[in-house]
Amino acid sequence: MATRETPGARGRRRAADGRVRLATEIRRSRVGSGLSLRDVGQATGVDPTRIWRFERGQPTNLRLEDIGAIAAVVGRELSIRSFPAGDAIRDAGHTRLLERFHQQLHPSLRWHTEVPFPLPGDLRAWDAVTGRADWRVGVEAETVIDDTQALDRKLAFKARDGAVDHVILLVADTPRNRSALAAAPAAFADLPLTSRTVLRCLRAGQEPAASGIVVL
Repeated sequence: MATRETPGARGRRRAADGRVRLATEIRRSRVGSGLSLRDVGQATGVDPTRIWRFERGQPTNLRLEDIGAIAAVVGRELSIRSFPAGDAIRDAGHTRLLERFHQQLHPSLRWHTEVPFPLPGDLRAWDAVTGRADWRVGVEAETVIDDTQALDRKLAFKARDGAVDHVILLVADTPRNRSALAAAPAAFADLPLTSRTVLRCLRAGQEPAASGIVVL
């Protein structure tokens, strides 16, 4: 069975692929402009040998600023951005929060962590999924709530795409998190059930009637 690529390994692979594409584009532009390695080196202050190695995908230790200068000299513009892609890795506190919640469940309920989404190419995952054969609840655990609006949007998209019947926002019981939830009463309208109601159902091994928030 193939193992799932870790976020760190995926990031390194994508960066390496991007560096190869960038080097190829820069070399083609340099040659197409009739510029020699020496010309580019004189214009940027970068050793031509290092430029040669960069163009061929070899280790160079070139700074990002150097690569940007080289691109500009050959008539290209370097643009660097990051985009949301999957979920961030979690810390030990997050793991403990999930385990506290797991201990609240009826023994008959299924429990799986880091459950990937069913859509091909989708890098998102539920922190956990519980339930039975005929119903599934996706669990999103947060040890610290920083942006309630962003979290609300993320949960809405995950509920849409995550192939579950209900969603539980599992929040660590801290003064900061309680204040964040209280300060945004209009947020999480799609999660109407309270902690007490959700936990009562799951402790009995029953499906919750809707999605909800559990502060634990």
